[in-house]
Amino acid sequence: MTRLWLIRHGPTHAKSMVGWSDIPADLSDTAAISRLREYLPAAPVVSSDLIRASATADALKRDVRLPHDPNLREINFGDWELKTFAEVESKDPETIRAYWETPGDAAPPKGESWNTVRSRVDNAIDGYLKQGHADLIVVAHFGVILTQVQRALGIDAYTAFSHRIENLSVTVLEHGSNGWAAGHINHIP
Repeated sequence: MTRLWLIRHGPTHAKSMVGWSDIPADLSDTAAISRLREYLPAAPVVSSDLIRASATADALKRDVRLPHDPNLREINFGDWELKTFAEVESKDPETIRAYWETPGDAAPPKGESWNTVRSRVDNAIDGYLKQGHADLIVVAHFGVILTQVQRALGIDAYTAFSHRIENLSVTVLEHGSNGWAAGHINHIP
């Protein structure tokens, strides 16, 4: 059995859709990072290659640090990147509503659909599961974590979107011979 400790990176304070833009995290809340560090098991850590995730992972100060993984990146918002919902809705209301209200194959122009993101992240996580870690800390993004919540709970994407995933929160999912199980979702140590 492998227990995944999915951590959402520190806050960026952006008020827009931030996907593949390499915006740093605000890691000034050292008390929150310390509580997170103490809560986590002694386990290898892997992160997205985007600075907000990799810097958060580095702040956890684990002995075993796996290489950054671009397959653990946030959703690629394409032409919507760094735009607010209102800005996109004013130009393309049908596509953005379909993307969030009936997630699946709808995609931002030059971006990824939910199904594409889910496939990319599932493949990455499957690779880590095959490595046989008892525990693995994964520092990633809102969308990445929700893909695995969807998978573990066997729910549709719209229902997965109803889960809050706060910055510096922990979501614990287990995978073993009996399939998936979910522990805490969005736990703030």
